[in-house]
Amino acid sequence: MANEMTLTWMRPYALLLVATVFSIAGCAPRKPAHHELIVADGDILALSDSLEALIGDGRDTPADREYAYEIAHRRTDDTASVQFARAAITGRLVQQKGLLAADLVSDIERSARRSRELDPNFRNGAATRLLGTLYVMAPAPLLQHGDSETGVELLEGLAEARPDVPENRLRLAEAYIALSDPDPARSHLCFCLEHIGALRRDDQQLLAQLIANVGAPDCSRTKP
Repeated sequence: MANEMTLTWMRPYALLLVATVFSIAGCAPRKPAHHELIVADGDILALSDSLEALIGDGRDTPADREYAYEIAHRRTDDTASVQFARAAITGRLVQQKGLLAADLVSDIERSARRSRELDPNFRNGAATRLLGTLYVMAPAPLLQHGDSETGVELLEGLAEARPDVPENRLRLAEAYIALSDPDPARSHLCFCLEHIGALRRDDQQLLAQLIANVGAPDCSRTKP
């Protein structure tokens, strides 16, 4: 079922064995379509936030994601914010490129794990949510320190700690459905429907896709 959904990190692409898709090291980054990314490129977290805002509104372009990656790839600061931003930006490029950028999955894993080590509470567990989703969605051979079971455990822990955050519940529901276990996802889908206004546009689309895959939950039977 996972291949039928719009997954967060890995979408099915043709199995083409292609060398790296990025610019030769040292070349200037490809100019992005949106100027706000250039304005934010001195602060990698701001750059990640700007890219996420474009993605959330459905306005991003391939050039935007490639530009953000080229800038982020040059930053190696060992802080929770920089490591999270590197993981998030790299993840968005992998989402776009699919298996053409599969070799970057280990970079996402490494940066997300490091962000959690430095500050597990950064942005209310943002790195945990990212890492848990990665472990569920990415092919196991591309990962070094976790698998789908680990991912579900991370997302369950985050949803228990912060059940008031719709995105936590959405990612956990996505994980259950991707693993062909939709029943425990239904209460989380109901919560997301109840708080749909708090979700970004792209997350609202993901919610609709998940419901289309498993059917509308009977929210009258779920616990508050």
